[in-house]
Amino acid sequence: MDLFDHRAQTDQPLAARMRPRTLEEFIGQGSIVGPGRLLRRAIQADQLSSLIFYGPPGTGKTTLAQIIANTTLAHFIALNAVLSGIKDIREAIEIAQEKRRLYNRRSILFVDEVHRFNKTQQDALLPWVENGTVILIGATTENPYFEVNKALVSRSRLFQLKPLTPADLEQILHQALTDPDRGYGQQTIKLEPDAQAHLVNIANGDARSLLNALELAVLTSQNDETQDCTITLAIAEESIQHRAVLYDKEGDAHFDTISAFIKSLRGSDPDAALYWLARMVYAGEDPRFIFRRMLIFAGEDVGMADPNAVVVANACAQAFDRVGLPEGRYPLAQAALYLATCPKSNSVMAFFDALSAIEQERESEVPLHLRDASRDKEGFGHGSGYLYPHAYRDHWVAQQYLPKSLQGQIFYQPSNQGYEAQIQLQVIRQRETQLAALLEGIGTELPEGLTVGPEAKQLDRWMQRTLSQTSARLSELRDRLFHLAQIQRHEIILDLQASSGLLTWEALRRAPEGGTYALVTNPKDYQALTEQAVSLPELQRPILLKAGSKPIPWPDGILFDCAIGRNFLASKGDVSISAKLQPILDRLSPTGRLVLAEPLPNQAMRLYSLLDPTWISSKLLKKITKAEEAIYRGNPEDITHLPTHLETLGFQVTTQTETTTSDLLISPSLCDRWFAKTAPSYRHHLSAALTEPELTQLETCFRDRLTNQTVPWTTHHLYLLAQK
Repeated sequence: MDLFDHRAQTDQPLAARMRPRTLEEFIGQGSIVGPGRLLRRAIQADQLSSLIFYGPPGTGKTTLAQIIANTTLAHFIALNAVLSGIKDIREAIEIAQEKRRLYNRRSILFVDEVHRFNKTQQDALLPWVENGTVILIGATTENPYFEVNKALVSRSRLFQLKPLTPADLEQILHQALTDPDRGYGQQTIKLEPDAQAHLVNIANGDARSLLNALELAVLTSQNDETQDCTITLAIAEESIQHRAVLYDKEGDAHFDTISAFIKSLRGSDPDAALYWLARMVYAGEDPRFIFRRMLIFAGEDVGMADPNAVVVANACAQAFDRVGLPEGRYPLAQAALYLATCPKSNSVMAFFDALSAIEQERESEVPLHLRDASRDKEGFGHGSGYLYPHAYRDHWVAQQYLPKSLQGQIFYQPSNQGYEAQIQLQVIRQRETQLAALLEGIGTELPEGLTVGPEAKQLDRWMQRTLSQTSARLSELRDRLFHLAQIQRHEIILDLQASSGLLTWEALRRAPEGGTYALVTNPKDYQALTEQAVSLPELQRPILLKAGSKPIPWPDGILFDCAIGRNFLASKGDVSISAKLQPILDRLSPTGRLVLAEPLPNQAMRLYSLLDPTWISSKLLKKITKAEEAIYRGNPEDITHLPTHLETLGFQVTTQTETTTSDLLISPSLCDRWFAKTAPSYRHHLSAALTEPELTQLETCFRDRLTNQTVPWTTHHLYLLAQK
C-alpha cells in the first residue's frame, strides 16, 4: 500500500482514516486554500507549479498533497525523504520521463519531510525540476529557507501552514464522531464538554494529536459489547496528558523563542520573560544556553544602567552549575527576573561605533603626549606635554585623548537610566570642558570643512528638462495606499477603480498567493487590461469584473481581505457615496480593510486661478469664477463625512489629509480632456452657466496661452483606512 492509498482500513489509526480526500472536506488554512485563493484555484484547475508546504505537524501538509493526488490528471509519485535515497529519486525520474515520452503526461513528485534529504539528494532533484520533468511538491516542518536547497526554494511557491484554531479542531472532532464509514458515526460516543475542551486545548493546533487522543479515549473506555462509551474529563486527561510543544533546538522554534525571551527582557516585562523561559525549559532547552544569552544581554542591553546585572547573571549561572536540575531552575528564574526589572541602557554599543570608525577612518598616529615615555622621551619627545590627571583637582584635567583626526568625536552616550544617570551629567560637563579647551587651541586644530557641489553642466541639464510629474505623483499615491493597506501575500484584493491598472498590477505583485479582482467601468479600459493580462499565466491574471449599468457579477463565496481604490467615489454620478460603497462593504471578510485615496472636491484647485486677468474681460472672468465655484458647492454629499459614516457601521477609521504642490504640464491632450463636450469634463460642468461662445473663448484662451506651459498644481487628498 503506497502513501496515498487512503481506503478505509479497519487496522488504520483514526487519524489516517479521517484524512480529508477533497478540498471540501479539508478543514482550516483558509488563508491559503479558502475560496478564491491561488492554491485552491490551481488545485481545482489542475495547473500546479512546484510547491513547498511548510508548517508544524498535524496542520495538513501531507493531506493537501493527498488531495492533489486524488484530483490531478498528472501521474503522482510519492517519496518519503526519511526512507528514500538517490536510487529512489532516479527511479521516480525515469518513470516521469517515460510518462512524458510515451503518453505526454505530466508527473508530480511529492517528497514528504523534504528537509531530510541531504544536499546531494536535493541537488539530484534540481535539474529535473528545472527542465519540467517533474513538478515538485515538498512538505517540511523546518524553515525551507534554511533546510532546503536555495535553488529548489527559488523555483517553488512556498505556503506556510499555521496551527489549527480551536474552532477547526472542534470541527474535526465532530467529523470523527459523526462519520459512519471512517469515524465513530455508527457508535454512540458521548464526549462531555469539559473533556472536549481539554482535548482541543492540549492538542495545541495538531489535528493528528487530537485524533490520536480521541481514539485512545474511545478504545480505553468503550463497552466491550455495545462499543458505546462516555468520555469524561478524567478519561480525556489520561488520553492526552502533556501538551506537545513544537521546539527544535536547531530550528525556527528554538531561535524564535529565545528571541521572544530576550525581547521580553529588553522590554522590562517580567511576566512575558518568565513565560518564554518556562516554554524553553519545558521543551528541554539547555539552561546553559539560556544563561549564556542572559550574560550577553546583561552587557548589551543593561550595561552601565546597572553594572551589577552581569554580576548577578554570572553568579546565577555558577549557582546552576553547582546545584543542577531541577533546583537549578531557581537561579535561572532569578536571573531572568533581575534582568527584566532592572534599568536598561545599550550605551555600550558605542564600542561598535568606535570599531566602525577604525574601519572607515584613515589610521591615525597615537598623539605625541599619549605615547610611551619610558623608552625615547629624550630622543623623540614621546610623552611630552602629558598632563597627569591625579595632579589636578578631582583627578581630572581637560586634555585631548583621541587622535587628531577624531578629536571632538563622541562614541559613548550615557543614558538617564539607573546608575548611568548618576554619571551622565559628569560625562557631559567634562566633554564640554574638553571641547572648550580644543576651541581655545589646547590640543589639535579642528578639521577643515569643505563643501562640494555638482558641476555646472549637470545643473544646466537638470534645469533644461521638460518636466511633467504625473507619473511620479501617481507612483507616490500608489505606494502610499499600499503602505496603508499592509497587504499579505495570501490575501484576496479588490481594486475598486481599475481604469489604468495602476493598483491592479501592484496588488498582483503584493498578493501572489491570494487573488486580485478588479472593477472596470469603461469597456475600453476592460479591453486594455484584458490584453495586458494575456501575457501572464492564467492563474496569475487579475479577475476583471464589469461594473456597468447591470449588477456587478460578484464571484460566489468570495470575500475580500482588502478593497483598495483611488478616485473611486469622485465620479459617482447620481449615486450617493454611501450607496456606492455599501456593496463593497458587504463583501469584505470579517477582518477586511477598506483603503481609499479620494480627492477633496471642495478644496480642489480652480482652473480659473490659472487665468491672467488681462487675457479675458473681467466680466467673463467673474462669470467663469462663479460657475466653477458652483460646481463644488453643488455637491450635496461631502466626502469628508465618510469617516463618520463608516464609524457608525462599526469600522475603525484612520484618516490623513495631504496637500501636495507639484509642476503640471498642460499638454494638448489634457486640454482635450478638460474641454471635451461629454460629461464629466470641465466644459460640461460650466455649460450650465456659460454660453457656447463664452466656452469657446475660454477654451481658446487655455489652448493659446497655457498649452505646453508648466504650472504649479496643488492637490488635496483624503487617505482613509477602515478596518472591521
